[in-house]
Amino acid sequence: MSSMTDSRAKAGGDAGDRQGSPGFTRRFLQLAGGYWHGRNRVTVWLLTVALVALTIGQVSVPVLINLWSERLFDALEYRSMDRFVTMIGAVGLIILYNIVIVVLHLRVKRRLQMGWRDWLTRKLLEDWLRRGRHHQIAYLPGEHDNPDGRIAEDIRITTEVAIDLGHSLTYCGLLLVSFTNILWMLSGDLTLTVLGVELSVPGHLLFVALIYAAVGTTIAMLIGQPLVNAVNRRQGFEADFRFALGRIRENGQTIALLHGESAERGHLAVLFGGVMRGWNGQTRALSHMMVFSATYSVMSASFPILVAAPRYIAGAISLGVLMQTAQAFQQTVGALSWPIDNLPRAAEWRASVERVLNLHEALVRLDRDVCEVPDGHIQVDRSDEHHSLVFRGVAIDEPSGGPVLHPFDLEVRPGDRVLIVGDPAATIRLFRAVAGAWPWGRGHITLPAHTRVFFMPERPYLPHDSLRAVLAYPGPAASVGDAKAADALERVGLPNLVDRLDSADRWDEVLSVPERQRLGFARLLIRRPDWIFLEDATDSLDTAAEEELLTLVETELPSATLLTIGHHAGLAAHHGRKLVLERTNGAVTLREEFPDDAPPLAESAA
Repeated sequence: MSSMTDSRAKAGGDAGDRQGSPGFTRRFLQLAGGYWHGRNRVTVWLLTVALVALTIGQVSVPVLINLWSERLFDALEYRSMDRFVTMIGAVGLIILYNIVIVVLHLRVKRRLQMGWRDWLTRKLLEDWLRRGRHHQIAYLPGEHDNPDGRIAEDIRITTEVAIDLGHSLTYCGLLLVSFTNILWMLSGDLTLTVLGVELSVPGHLLFVALIYAAVGTTIAMLIGQPLVNAVNRRQGFEADFRFALGRIRENGQTIALLHGESAERGHLAVLFGGVMRGWNGQTRALSHMMVFSATYSVMSASFPILVAAPRYIAGAISLGVLMQTAQAFQQTVGALSWPIDNLPRAAEWRASVERVLNLHEALVRLDRDVCEVPDGHIQVDRSDEHHSLVFRGVAIDEPSGGPVLHPFDLEVRPGDRVLIVGDPAATIRLFRAVAGAWPWGRGHITLPAHTRVFFMPERPYLPHDSLRAVLAYPGPAASVGDAKAADALERVGLPNLVDRLDSADRWDEVLSVPERQRLGFARLLIRRPDWIFLEDATDSLDTAAEEELLTLVETELPSATLLTIGHHAGLAAHHGRKLVLERTNGAVTLREEFPDDAPPLAESAA
C-alpha cells in the first residue's frame, strides 16, 4: 500500500513538473488546435466569432447596469418619481436584452464545446484503435494508463473547460477595458500635499484597484499553488479506482465462480483509500484557498464604498455617482481577479490536459520508435508473389528488448495443417506477430494476397449486441442471414441459441466458456476463411467436443490452411506438421518435428 502511495505521489510530482514546463501550451495547441484548421473550419470559425461577439454583448450588460445605477440612485436622492418609473422601464429592457444574449451565448458555446470534443475524441480514437495500438501501448512504460478514462472523461474536461476558461478570460479582459475608462473618469483628481507641495493625482481609484487586485492575486497564487498538484494526484487515484471497477465488471463471472469478492473488496478498499487521500489533500488545499477567498470577497464588496465615501460626504459627488464608482471599482477588481476565481478549475483542466497529452504522445512514440524505424520491427505485408505464409529472419522480442524467440525461417504452404506447441509466451506472440499486433522484433512475414485470414483466440470477443451481430463481428449484422446463422449454430452444437439471433445480451457473461468457444467456431463457419489461426480455441472442451469441431472444420473447409496452438493430445491427429517452440538456457528456439524420411522445412538460427 505504501509503495502505491509513493508511486502515485511521484506521478503527481512529475505531472506537476511538466505542468510548469514552457512547452505545455505548444503541446496542447499541437494536439487540439487542429479543430480550427480541419474540414469544418469555416463553421468552427463562425461559431468562434459569434462567441466573441456575444461575449462583448455580455460585457455591455454590466456597463448598462452601471449607467442605470447612477441615474436610479440620483432619482432616489432627489425623490423624483418620474425618473424612478423611467428607470423601471429601462431595467426591463436591459433584462430582455440580457436574456437574449445569455441564451444565444449558451447555445453557441455548447455547440463549440461538443464539436471540439467530438473532433478530439475521434482523433485520439483513430490513433488508439489503429493497427493494434490499443493492445501494444499497454506494454510501454509511461503515464498513459486507463486510456478509456482519458478519452471519455479527460477529453471532456479538456475541451469544455478550455472554452469556459477562454470565455471567462475574454469577458474579464473586455470588462477591465470598459470599466478602467469609467473608473478613471469617476475618480476625479485627488490632491495630496507632500512636503508642502500640492500634487494632483488623476484617476486615483484606478490605481487603488490595480494595487488591491495585484496584492490579492499574488497572495492567492502563493496559497493556491499546492492545489495544482493536489488536483492531479486526486485524478490519478480516481482513474485507478474506476479502472479496477471496470475490470471487476468485465470479469464478474470468473470472480463469482472463484468466490473472489472478498479479495476484490480488499483491493478496492486500498484503491478507494487512495481516492480518500487525494480528496483530503485537495480539501486541505481548497481550505487554505477558501480562507483567503472568503476574506477577499467581503473586502471587494465593502472596500470601494469605503474608499469613495469621503468624496460623497464632502459633497463632491452625488449618491448616484458614489454607487456608480463603487460598482466600477468592483467590476475592475473582479476582472483583475480572474486568476483567483479560476485557479481551482484551471488546475483541474491542466491535469486533464496532461493526461490526454500523455496518451497522445505515447501513441506517437509507439509509431516513431517501434513501427516507423526501418528494420526496427517485424514487418508484415501481403504479396501476390507468394501463395504461402513465409517467415524470413523473424525474431520476436519483448517490448523492453529482451528476446522471446530466436530468428527463424519458415514456410507454411496452402492447405498445411500445422500444430504449434511449446513455450506459451512465445507461441502466443508468434500469432500476434502474424496478425501485426506484436511489432517488437525484426524480420519479415509475408501473407498471400487476396486471402481471408481468421484469428480465433482462446476466449472469443463477444460484443454486447445481438447474437447475429456477434456472429458477424467485425462485419455488419445484416450480412448474416437467418438460415446461415441457424445452420452454423446447429453445426457447432448450439441449437438452443437459434431463437435468440436478434436478442441483445452480455454474451460473455450469459454463455459458459465452452459455449463461447463453440460460438467462435460458428463464427468461423460463417466467415469461411482461407487461413485459420486457432489459439487454444478448444482448451475448455472435452475430448469428444474437440474432435467433433475439428472434424467439422476439416469437412467444411477442406482447402483452408490451419495453424493451431494447443497442447491436447487429440490435436495431433488433425495436423500434418508440428512446430515446437523450445526454451533452453532462457531463450526459445523453433524446431519442427519430422517423420524420419521428411526433409526439414524450418530452421532456427541462434
